[in-house]
Amino acid sequence: MFKPVRILQVAAAVLLGGCASSHTAPPSAQNSPAAQAAPAASASSHARRPPAASVDANGFVDAQGRLKPEVQSYARQVAAKHKLPLSHVEALLEDARYNAKAAELMSPSKTRVRRSWVTYRKRFVEPVRIRAGVEFWNENRAMLDRAAAQYGVPPSIIVAIIGVETVYGRYTGSFSVLDAIATLAFRYPDPQRPERSQLFQDQLADLILLDYQGVLDARQATGSFAGAMGLPQFMPGSLMRYAADGNGDRHIDLAASPEDAIASVANFLVQHGWQPGLPVFAPVALPADAKSLVHGGLEPVYDWEQLKTRGASKARAPADSSFDSDWTQHKLGIVDLVDEPRKTAEYRCGTPNFFAITHYNRSYFYATSVADLAQELASRMGYGAPN
Repeated sequence: MFKPVRILQVAAAVLLGGCASSHTAPPSAQNSPAAQAAPAASASSHARRPPAASVDANGFVDAQGRLKPEVQSYARQVAAKHKLPLSHVEALLEDARYNAKAAELMSPSKTRVRRSWVTYRKRFVEPVRIRAGVEFWNENRAMLDRAAAQYGVPPSIIVAIIGVETVYGRYTGSFSVLDAIATLAFRYPDPQRPERSQLFQDQLADLILLDYQGVLDARQATGSFAGAMGLPQFMPGSLMRYAADGNGDRHIDLAASPEDAIASVANFLVQHGWQPGLPVFAPVALPADAKSLVHGGLEPVYDWEQLKTRGASKARAPADSSFDSDWTQHKLGIVDLVDEPRKTAEYRCGTPNFFAITHYNRSYFYATSVADLAQELASRMGYGAPN
């Protein structure tokens, strides 16, 4: 069985480091799913980190160890909004340290990288993930079957997401989550993107709240350079809102419990629109001008009748597919998979389930790689095509 290994994870960052993210307003400290599953934790269970050897000019405290004005103002806002003790918020922020590597990895590229669907797909639909995915599936078959029955998400999709994110726990990241998120919240490297700084400030508030609830120890939590944690790489906001207790021990551990990770991925997808029984891609033959049908975004926009009037037609579904024509009753979207170096593009017709995956990572390349890896895994396990 794979054990999580926390080593440097330098994967392509799309939105929040290529991971499950959350942008909705946080629930109260008492009502979040993660808090309900967590045992009570006393304040004494959180050991203070040793002080830094020197004060970093980019850091969050002054020479006297007091929070800098903008960080102190943030602390007051978080404490008031979430009804937390100001001392608890201040203590965590005083222990946060600027992480130059996280800032570097999140910095915008100085040269435009040409998009290549072929290259991207090869990184994720490849022998290591396929072999490891089959092993993970076999080891966790009972839990995957329970999650499929409860949430309506096929095992192949759940396994593929965990495989794309961390190769089943092999690469979960070694960054301090507190340091990484605080760095991106207060020292985001692109001054032209103030909304990103705000996004990470929201995630930092969620992390502080999770620490106060006893769900995790913010000083000890490790993850990606963007602050994503565990086998499924959940950001703090997603851990708070969508993480699920898969093994029934009343504690959610996305780093060491495959059961919790499996249930959490399935719950995340359902909460973002996954429809049981639908394929990820509809069997559709698209017209020659399919490019003109690409709308972009994270939601499908077309009725099937609209696509038919633009020249789309039903294609033959795979012989081993269990899906019928019910997909025609749902909104659909055209997915463009561009390969700029090769000057080619592939177009597919996404169902609501494709767009549910894009809420995990806002990239059509990512969601399609998940679907293609899932299809390969299902084939290896003797199941019908999941998409």
